[in-house]
Amino acid sequence: MLKLKILLGSTRPTRSADLVAPWVLERASAHGAFDIEVLDLRDWSLPMFQEHLGTIGDFNDPTYSDPVVRQWNRTLKEADALLIVTPEYLHSVPGVLKNALDSVFVSFALRNKPLADVGYSSGIAAGVRAVEHLMHIAIESEMVPLRDTVIIPHVATAFDAHGVPVDPMTDIAMTVMLDDLAWWGALLAQGRAQGELVPGAFRMRAAMAAIQEAS
Repeated sequence: MLKLKILLGSTRPTRSADLVAPWVLERASAHGAFDIEVLDLRDWSLPMFQEHLGTIGDFNDPTYSDPVVRQWNRTLKEADALLIVTPEYLHSVPGVLKNALDSVFVSFALRNKPLADVGYSSGIAAGVRAVEHLMHIAIESEMVPLRDTVIIPHVATAFDAHGVPVDPMTDIAMTVMLDDLAWWGALLAQGRAQGELVPGAFRMRAAMAAIQEAS
């Protein structure tokens, strides 16, 4: 089974993630393709991003500035796929979520892995701009962001008393997204097992060094 990390991207005391996350977990569990771990950022006291070459130590086994950052990188490294549940703050993702993703540094823990997103908001925008920004972050992290996502408007009234979405399209979108996530997760896991290219930034640096040495 694919190791799926479900990341809750809000830590507010009154967060609507607590309405959305149980349904996401139930649907992902019922799909059958995934071995699931929920990563609630409330449980990860990550410092504001402060890593640099001096905090890394051995690139093959980075120490980082704080043990929790090291554990965070190792936990995400275990994943075959990532599913982020996020609200929209000021047309983007919460700062705590951006900081958590920034903290995946040097380990390339998310590289060549698929990203699925569930966005929500209290209004009609449904978190689409937060999801759009996550796409950009994912590409820079060398992930594979999925085109098909789940977006939930008016989240306070989006679920019935049993935690089921009142709009059937929400559940349909989740089915499509989970199927895509399983397909890409399996494909990319096979690719990683067969061998990965060295990150492009390192290859470019090595090529430039070779040119300079030859000149």
